[in-house]
Amino acid sequence: MIDSEVLSLRKQGLPIVAIVGRPNVGKSTLFNRLVRKRRAITDSTPGVTRDLIPEKWLLGNHSVLLVDSGGVRLDQEGIDFIVTKKSLSVLEIADAIVMLMDCTEVTAEDEMLIQTLRRFSDKVIIAVNKVDDVARDVLVHDFYRFGYPRLVSLSSAHGIGIDLLEEELMDLMDLEELEEPAEEEPRLKIAVLGKPNTGKSTLTNALTGNDTSIVSDVPGTTRDVIMGEFSYRGTDFTILDTAGIRRKRKVDEDIEYYSVNRAIKTIDEADIVLLMIDVQTGLVEQDKKIAQLIVRRGKGIILVFNKIDTLTGIANELEAIKDRTRFLFPILSFAPIVPISAKKGIDITKMLDVIWSVHKQLNKRIETAQLNNFLRQWSEAYEPPRGSKGHFKVYYGTQVSAPPVRFLFFVNRRKDFPEGYIKYLQNCIRRDLGFSVVPVVVDLKERRRNTPQTRL
Repeated sequence: MIDSEVLSLRKQGLPIVAIVGRPNVGKSTLFNRLVRKRRAITDSTPGVTRDLIPEKWLLGNHSVLLVDSGGVRLDQEGIDFIVTKKSLSVLEIADAIVMLMDCTEVTAEDEMLIQTLRRFSDKVIIAVNKVDDVARDVLVHDFYRFGYPRLVSLSSAHGIGIDLLEEELMDLMDLEELEEPAEEEPRLKIAVLGKPNTGKSTLTNALTGNDTSIVSDVPGTTRDVIMGEFSYRGTDFTILDTAGIRRKRKVDEDIEYYSVNRAIKTIDEADIVLLMIDVQTGLVEQDKKIAQLIVRRGKGIILVFNKIDTLTGIANELEAIKDRTRFLFPILSFAPIVPISAKKGIDITKMLDVIWSVHKQLNKRIETAQLNNFLRQWSEAYEPPRGSKGHFKVYYGTQVSAPPVRFLFFVNRRKDFPEGYIKYLQNCIRRDLGFSVVPVVVDLKERRRNTPQTRL
């Protein structure tokens, strides 16, 4: 039976190239080399990759879907069984299969996979990896004994033979080089961040309608950033499921260290971040640090309180949790709070509506004339205070970007300009201009020539 996530890959309408092999043959290194970025975590520890990792890739300027898979094992118990099942399932729908092997040894797992691939032999390329010096060239000939006509030697770590692999793939898939790639429709990117076991993968699977991420009670199950896709209100979404973020002193494995760093980097890739919080635990100090990173980058943030089905049912219990969050974390006073149960599917549509509202505000633009009409009203209601050199003045302002939502105000003196008045301007912008649920950055610049802008 084909995995539901695998079927969803086919629905994207792109040719699929799958990389398969046993653990630790360099699949993720090859994957990163081909997509030209560190998308999958690479480590010498076997079994690092667990989920399928799809990434759009230009092969001869044709858009294809490159899929990295977890290592196929003979001993299939527990999570290894799930990983192997996912990896083998992708064979059914792939247009091309790159079977990666290590030139220095052939194991029982290699032999098993070689036999499994027999019925797909017309779309298989045997890629013999780690051929990184001339002395290893002679080792490659032994791999012809398996009877597959398409075979290339390469070193994914050093980039040797990558061009030959791409040529072989284009020939197998009957593709001709294009002068330019086709333009792609923009997608709204949502990142799911939070502590381990808050339900990030469960929510990702609920939104995509597939087993996009492996779900387990064991903290740290998700390691790579897992991508999924879905549509809502006629808009295409990409969701990024990330590893659980713990405090530094509790991160004691290299793999988890890379996972956490990769999760934090998704903030830059995303348009909106869902900060997942276990409603029983509430927002903790670590969540606050993540939130500060999100706000600093001007990204939309939504506090998703998950597992509301586990609440006791006491009157106003949920409202008390919300009030405590607002009181303890004023930096998030603007961020919407959405209670859901990802497991039970409670209020997920409500959460999507909030995502849509945040997206609209992040992309909203205010005409300069309108802003300055409001600025006059705000200044009349509350004048800037007086400093040691006289009154501070705000002459005019303009919106300089969206997203992130950033406003620039020209003032008579930037030095010692009151922080309280900057907060006042932010609050007025939120209240009167329709930016109530997104971060608002206010920059100041002195109205003088050749004076560089300084951000507060």
